[in-house]
Amino acid sequence: MFGNLRTKRTKPFFLPPSLLCRQMGSILLMGYLNDWKKMPQWLIHHAFKSIPVSNGALGMGCIGYPGHPVWEVTAACNLNCIHCHAASGKPDPDELSTDEGKRLIDQIAEIDGFRTLVYTGGEPLVRKDIFALLKHAQQIGFANIIATNGTLIDEEMAWQLKEHGVVCNAISLDAANPDTHNFIRRSAHSYDLVLRAIEATKKAGIVLQINTTAMEYNMEHLSEIIDFADQQDASIMLMYQLVAVGRGEKIEKATLKKSANRELSQLISRKQSLTETIIEPVAGPQYWPYMMEKKKLLNGFVRKFTEKVFHGCAAGRGFVYIKANGDIWPCPFVEVNTGNVRKRHFKQIYEEDPVFKNLRNRENTLKGICGNCRYRSICGGCRGRAHAYSGDYLAEDPRCFIRT
Repeated sequence: MFGNLRTKRTKPFFLPPSLLCRQMGSILLMGYLNDWKKMPQWLIHHAFKSIPVSNGALGMGCIGYPGHPVWEVTAACNLNCIHCHAASGKPDPDELSTDEGKRLIDQIAEIDGFRTLVYTGGEPLVRKDIFALLKHAQQIGFANIIATNGTLIDEEMAWQLKEHGVVCNAISLDAANPDTHNFIRRSAHSYDLVLRAIEATKKAGIVLQINTTAMEYNMEHLSEIIDFADQQDASIMLMYQLVAVGRGEKIEKATLKKSANRELSQLISRKQSLTETIIEPVAGPQYWPYMMEKKKLLNGFVRKFTEKVFHGCAAGRGFVYIKANGDIWPCPFVEVNTGNVRKRHFKQIYEEDPVFKNLRNRENTLKGICGNCRYRSICGGCRGRAHAYSGDYLAEDPRCFIRT
C-alpha cells in the first residue's frame, strides 16, 4: 500500500555527548536509589558495551529502557512454555512476508527515537528469513536485539548473529536449576541448551541479558537466579512478572499477588545493592515509587529528576509491540489492537492512534487508584494487568501495593 519505501538512514547511529550524559545520569540515579555498591564495577565491565543496547534512551521504563519497538517476528516456537504471553507454537499463517518485514523496518526507522529493534516470538530464530531481516535493519543503522529461549544458539549461531548487527542476546531463564526451568519450559533439555547459549553469547562478544519471569512456580528460586546471572557476567537482567495473558491466562493462579509484588520489589532492591548486573523490573512499575519512599524522596529536586528518568509502565510511551501479522499493540501484555501495518503506516498508528495518545497522557486518563496516585508519572500501574483483569487498559492496577 505504501510502496517500496526506503528510509535515508544508512549507517549506525552516532550518539552525541548529550545522549551519553543523560544515559549516565540515569545509571547514577539508579545507583543512588538502590545503594548500588557495585556500580563502579558495572561501569568498568559493562557500560561501554551496553551503550548500543540502550542507544541514547533517557531513563528506564518497566520493560527496560524506553524508546524501542519489539517485533514478534513469528508465532512459531520449538518450545511450549506454560507462561507464554504469545501462546506460541505453530507459525501464524498470516505472518508478514520478508518484503513486508523489510518495509516495516523502514517505517520504524522513520521515528527518530527508535535506534534498536528487538526480535521476539515465538522463537525468532526459527523464522527462516531472520538473517535477511537482521541484515536489512543493520544496513539501515539499527542495533538488533534477539529475545530468545536460547535453545538454538551455539557458537556458530552466536557469531552469525553478531555479524548481522545483534548487540544483545536476551536469553530466557526461569530458574538456576534444571528441574524448575525445564518444568516451566516443558522441555527436558532446555536448561542445558540455555547454558550453551550463554557461553556462546559471551564468546562472540554479544551483550548477555537474562530474562526471568517471576511467578509462584519459581518465587523461591529468584534470589538464586539473580546470583546466577551475576556469576555469568550478565550486563542486564529483566525480572518480568507473569501477566495473565496468552498461555499465562490458564495459570492465572501463578501470578504474583499484591504481597508477592512487594516482596519482589524488596528482593530486587536488596540484591541490586550487592550485585553487579543491572536488575530491571518488568510489569512491576511500583518498584520506582517503592524506592522513592524507601529513600524518602517525596519532594525536591531529586524527586523531579526521578520523574524525568523513570517512566514506570512503558506501554505506548516509547514502547510498542508488533504482532507477527502486523497488528500494533502498546505492549505484549496490553492486548489492544490499534491497527495493522498492511493497512496503515507504522508511524501513523504509533503517533496518532487514540490508544497511544491516552497512554502518553496517563496523568489525565488513568482511572481509580492509579488516576489519583501521586506516582502516576513514574509508575502508572501495569496497564497489562489492568486490562487482563478488567478489560480496560486505563483501569487501576489490581496488584499495586503502594496505594491500597
